[in-house]
Amino acid sequence: MAVTDDAIERIKGMILGGELRPGDRLPREAELSAALGLSRNSLREAVRALALINVLDVRQGDGTYVSSLEPGVMLDAMTFVVDVQHDDSLLEFTEVRRLLEPPATSMATLRMSDDEIAGLSDLLDELGPDPSVEDLVANDQEFHRRIALGAGNSVLASLIETLSGPLHRARVWRGLTQEAATTRTLDEHRAIQQAMAARQHDVARAWAQVHVAGVEQWLRSVSATRRAAAAPDASAG
Repeated sequence: MAVTDDAIERIKGMILGGELRPGDRLPREAELSAALGLSRNSLREAVRALALINVLDVRQGDGTYVSSLEPGVMLDAMTFVVDVQHDDSLLEFTEVRRLLEPPATSMATLRMSDDEIAGLSDLLDELGPDPSVEDLVANDQEFHRRIALGAGNSVLASLIETLSGPLHRARVWRGLTQEAATTRTLDEHRAIQQAMAARQHDVARAWAQVHVAGVEQWLRSVSATRRAAAAPDASAG
Protein backbone atom coordinates (compact mmCIF):
# COMPACT_ATOMS: atom_id res chain seq x y z
CA MET A 1 0.00 0.00 0.00
CA ALA A 2 2.90 2.37 0.75
CA VAL A 3 4.15 1.93 -2.83
CA THR A 4 0.65 2.54 -4.22
CA ASP A 5 0.29 5.64 -2.04
CA ASP A 6 3.57 6.89 -3.46
CA ALA A 7 2.29 6.33 -6.98
CA ILE A 8 -0.87 8.27 -6.17
CA GLU A 9 1.20 11.14 -4.81
CA ARG A 10 3.38 11.16 -7.92
CA ILE A 11 0.37 11.40 -10.24
CA LYS A 12 -1.21 14.05 -8.02
CA GLY A 13 2.05 15.97 -8.18
CA MET A 14 1.93 15.90 -11.99
CA ILE A 15 -1.60 17.35 -11.89
CA LEU A 16 -0.74 20.02 -9.33
CA GLY A 17 2.44 20.90 -11.21
CA GLY A 18 0.59 21.37 -14.48
CA GLU A 19 2.22 18.45 -16.30
CA LEU A 20 -1.23 16.89 -16.54
CA ARG A 21 -4.24 19.14 -17.01
CA PRO A 22 -7.99 18.43 -17.00
CA GLY A 23 -8.84 16.38 -20.07
CA ASP A 24 -5.24 15.33 -20.77
CA ARG A 25 -4.50 11.73 -21.67
CA LEU A 26 -1.95 10.00 -19.44
CA PRO A 27 1.16 8.61 -21.12
CA ARG A 28 1.13 4.89 -21.86
CA GLU A 29 1.55 2.65 -18.84
CA ALA A 30 5.09 1.53 -19.66
CA GLU A 31 6.23 5.08 -20.38
CA LEU A 32 4.62 6.56 -17.26
CA SER A 33 5.85 3.83 -14.90
CA ALA A 34 9.39 4.32 -16.19
CA ALA A 35 9.18 8.11 -15.87
CA LEU A 36 7.93 7.86 -12.29
CA GLY A 37 10.26 5.03 -11.30
CA LEU A 38 7.35 2.79 -10.32
CA SER A 39 6.35 -0.75 -11.10
CA ARG A 40 3.48 -1.17 -13.53
CA ASN A 41 1.45 -2.97 -10.85
CA SER A 42 1.79 -0.01 -8.46
CA LEU A 43 0.82 2.37 -11.23
CA ARG A 44 -2.28 0.31 -12.08
CA GLU A 45 -3.38 0.31 -8.44
CA ALA A 46 -2.89 4.06 -8.24
CA VAL A 47 -4.91 4.61 -11.41
CA ARG A 48 -7.74 2.44 -10.06
CA ALA A 49 -7.79 4.39 -6.79
CA LEU A 50 -7.78 7.78 -8.52
CA ALA A 51 -10.52 6.61 -10.91
CA LEU A 52 -12.72 5.70 -7.95
CA ILE A 53 -12.63 9.27 -6.69
CA ASN A 54 -13.11 10.68 -10.21
CA VAL A 55 -9.66 12.22 -10.56
CA LEU A 56 -8.95 9.95 -13.52
CA ASP A 57 -11.28 8.64 -16.20
CA VAL A 58 -10.37 5.20 -17.54
CA ARG A 59 -11.81 4.72 -21.03
CA GLN A 60 -11.70 1.11 -22.18
CA GLY A 61 -9.71 0.80 -25.39
CA ASP A 62 -8.86 4.51 -25.46
CA GLY A 63 -6.64 5.22 -22.47
CA THR A 64 -6.74 7.04 -19.16
CA TYR A 65 -7.54 10.72 -18.93
CA VAL A 66 -7.52 13.35 -16.22
CA SER A 67 -11.14 14.20 -15.43
CA SER A 68 -12.53 17.71 -15.68
CA LEU A 69 -11.72 18.07 -11.95
CA GLU A 70 -14.88 20.16 -11.61
CA PRO A 71 -16.25 20.26 -8.03
CA GLY A 72 -19.43 18.44 -9.04
CA VAL A 73 -17.43 15.59 -10.57
CA MET A 74 -15.06 15.33 -7.62
CA LEU A 75 -17.83 15.44 -5.02
CA ASP A 76 -19.75 12.68 -6.83
CA ALA A 77 -17.37 10.32 -5.06
CA MET A 78 -19.07 11.31 -1.80
CA THR A 79 -22.48 10.22 -3.05
CA PHE A 80 -21.92 6.53 -2.35
CA VAL A 81 -20.76 7.25 1.19
CA VAL A 82 -23.78 9.46 1.81
CA ASP A 83 -26.29 7.06 0.27
CA VAL A 84 -25.29 4.10 2.45
CA GLN A 85 -25.73 5.97 5.71
CA HIS A 86 -28.44 4.70 8.04
CA ASP A 87 -31.42 6.72 9.23
CA ASP A 88 -29.62 7.27 12.54
CA SER A 89 -27.26 9.61 10.66
CA LEU A 90 -30.05 11.77 9.24
CA LEU A 91 -29.86 14.25 12.10
CA GLU A 92 -26.18 14.87 11.43
CA PHE A 93 -26.85 15.45 7.73
CA THR A 94 -29.61 17.89 8.66
CA GLU A 95 -27.21 19.78 10.92
CA VAL A 96 -24.82 20.15 7.98
CA ARG A 97 -27.71 21.30 5.80
CA ARG A 98 -28.55 23.97 8.39
CA LEU A 99 -24.98 25.25 8.13
CA LEU A 100 -24.97 25.37 4.33
CA GLU A 101 -28.41 26.28 3.01
CA PRO A 102 -29.17 29.58 4.81
CA PRO A 103 -25.92 31.23 3.59
CA ALA A 104 -26.56 29.79 0.12
CA THR A 105 -30.03 31.35 0.17
CA SER A 106 -28.59 34.72 1.14
CA MET A 107 -26.05 34.53 -1.68
CA ALA A 108 -28.69 33.45 -4.20
CA THR A 109 -30.91 36.38 -3.21
CA LEU A 110 -28.20 38.75 -4.38
CA ARG A 111 -27.09 36.79 -7.45
CA MET A 112 -30.16 35.27 -9.09
CA SER A 113 -31.95 37.24 -11.80
CA ASP A 114 -35.47 38.56 -11.35
CA ASP A 115 -36.74 35.94 -13.81
CA GLU A 116 -35.00 33.12 -11.91
CA ILE A 117 -36.52 34.22 -8.62
CA ALA A 118 -39.94 34.58 -10.25
CA GLY A 119 -39.45 31.05 -11.54
CA LEU A 120 -39.33 29.83 -7.94
CA SER A 121 -42.83 31.20 -7.43
CA ASP A 122 -44.00 29.49 -10.61
CA LEU A 123 -42.48 26.24 -9.37
CA LEU A 124 -44.47 26.47 -6.13
CA ASP A 125 -47.65 27.24 -8.08
CA GLU A 126 -47.27 23.96 -9.97
CA LEU A 127 -48.16 21.98 -6.84
CA GLY A 128 -51.76 23.08 -6.58
CA PRO A 129 -53.81 23.18 -3.36
CA ASP A 130 -53.52 19.55 -2.28
CA PRO A 131 -50.27 17.94 -3.51
CA SER A 132 -49.25 14.38 -2.74
CA VAL A 133 -46.27 13.79 -0.47
CA GLU A 134 -44.25 12.55 -3.45
CA ASP A 135 -45.02 15.67 -5.49
CA LEU A 136 -44.28 17.92 -2.52
CA VAL A 137 -40.89 16.30 -1.89
CA ALA A 138 -39.91 16.48 -5.59
CA ASN A 139 -40.94 20.15 -5.67
CA ASP A 140 -39.07 20.80 -2.42
CA GLN A 141 -35.86 19.30 -3.79
CA GLU A 142 -36.09 21.29 -7.02
CA PHE A 143 -36.78 24.51 -5.08
CA HIS A 144 -33.66 24.08 -2.96
CA ARG A 145 -31.59 22.86 -5.93
CA ARG A 146 -32.32 26.04 -7.88
CA ILE A 147 -31.43 28.22 -4.93
CA ALA A 148 -28.17 26.33 -4.34
CA LEU A 149 -27.21 26.77 -7.99
CA GLY A 150 -28.28 30.41 -7.84
CA ALA A 151 -25.75 31.05 -5.09
CA GLY A 152 -23.13 30.98 -7.82
CA ASN A 153 -20.70 28.70 -6.00
CA SER A 154 -20.30 25.30 -7.65
CA VAL A 155 -18.64 23.71 -4.59
CA LEU A 156 -21.46 24.82 -2.30
CA ALA A 157 -24.12 23.67 -4.78
CA SER A 158 -22.44 20.28 -5.15
CA LEU A 159 -22.24 19.77 -1.39
CA ILE A 160 -25.92 20.59 -0.97
CA GLU A 161 -26.84 18.28 -3.86
CA THR A 162 -24.79 15.46 -2.30
CA LEU A 163 -26.84 15.76 0.89
CA SER A 164 -30.12 15.40 -0.99
CA GLY A 165 -30.07 11.57 -0.99
CA PRO A 166 -30.51 10.75 2.70
CA LEU A 167 -32.56 13.88 3.32
CA HIS A 168 -35.01 12.82 0.63
CA ARG A 169 -36.00 9.95 2.91
CA ALA A 170 -36.44 12.32 5.83
CA ARG A 171 -38.65 14.64 3.79
CA VAL A 172 -40.94 11.79 2.73
CA TRP A 173 -41.01 10.43 6.27
CA ARG A 174 -41.95 13.80 7.72
CA GLY A 175 -44.61 14.41 5.09
CA LEU A 176 -46.27 11.11 5.90
CA THR A 177 -46.14 11.37 9.68
CA GLN A 178 -46.18 15.01 10.79
CA GLU A 179 -49.48 16.82 10.80
CA ALA A 180 -49.56 20.02 8.70
CA ALA A 181 -46.04 19.35 7.33
CA THR A 182 -47.23 20.08 3.78
CA THR A 183 -48.79 23.44 4.68
CA ARG A 184 -45.80 24.45 6.75
CA THR A 185 -43.33 23.56 3.99
CA LEU A 186 -45.25 25.52 1.35
CA ASP A 187 -45.68 28.55 3.61
CA GLU A 188 -41.97 28.63 4.41
CA HIS A 189 -41.03 28.23 0.76
CA ARG A 190 -43.31 31.15 -0.11
CA ALA A 191 -41.71 33.26 2.60
CA ILE A 192 -38.22 32.46 1.29
CA GLN A 193 -39.19 33.26 -2.31
CA GLN A 194 -40.91 36.52 -1.38
CA ALA A 195 -37.92 37.70 0.65
CA MET A 196 -35.68 36.84 -2.31
CA ALA A 197 -37.96 38.73 -4.70
CA ALA A 198 -37.64 41.78 -2.43
CA ARG A 199 -33.85 41.27 -2.39
CA GLN A 200 -33.94 41.00 1.40
CA HIS A 201 -31.07 38.55 1.67
CA ASP A 202 -30.98 38.59 5.49
CA VAL A 203 -34.70 37.86 5.68
CA ALA A 204 -34.40 35.08 3.09
CA ARG A 205 -31.52 33.60 5.09
CA ALA A 206 -33.56 33.77 8.31
CA TRP A 207 -36.52 32.00 6.70
CA ALA A 208 -34.20 29.32 5.31
CA GLN A 209 -32.79 28.86 8.82
CA VAL A 210 -36.29 28.47 10.24
CA HIS A 211 -37.23 26.06 7.46
CA VAL A 212 -34.28 23.70 7.97
CA ALA A 213 -34.45 24.02 11.75
CA GLY A 214 -38.04 22.78 11.64
CA VAL A 215 -36.95 19.54 9.99
CA GLU A 216 -34.05 19.21 12.43
CA GLN A 217 -36.34 19.75 15.42
CA TRP A 218 -38.73 17.09 14.14
CA LEU A 219 -35.89 14.61 13.66
CA ARG A 220 -34.66 15.28 17.19
CA SER A 221 -38.11 14.56 18.59
CA VAL A 222 -38.34 11.32 16.58
CA SER A 223 -34.87 10.29 17.77
CA ALA A 224 -35.79 11.02 21.39
CA THR A 225 -38.97 8.97 21.05
CA ARG A 226 -37.01 6.06 19.60
CA ARG A 227 -34.44 6.15 22.42
CA ALA A 228 -37.19 6.23 25.02
CA ALA A 229 -38.92 3.27 23.41
CA ALA A 230 -35.67 1.28 23.26
CA ALA A 231 -34.65 2.04 26.86
CA PRO A 232 -35.29 -0.74 29.39
CA ASP A 233 -38.28 -0.17 31.67
CA ALA A 234 -36.89 0.71 35.10
CA SER A 235 -40.07 -0.47 36.77
CA ALA A 236 -39.88 -3.91 35.20
CA GLY A 237 -38.62 -6.86 37.24
